[in-house]
Amino acid sequence: MSPRKKEEPKTFEENISRLEEIVSQLERGDAALADSLALFEEGTKLASVCSAMLDEAEQKVVKLQKGPDGEPVELPFNTED
Repeated sequence: MSPRKKEEPKTFEENISRLEEIVSQLERGDAALADSLALFEEGTKLASVCSAMLDEAEQKVVKLQKGPDGEPVELPFNTED
């Protein structure tokens, strides 16, 4: 038995690219029902993964403001400004 390699997580861009392929295939409407359902399920999972990746990235974004001494100060990103 050969050892199974753990699949590397895909990047956001790779996931979006695959999601676009799935949407294109579903829009053509020429896939069998079972294939369409499998594509839809894969697309739903990819959309969820991409959403989680965006949420994580948003949590890392910080806003830089000038502090009292003129040096930049990192503050949490707040979209309500």
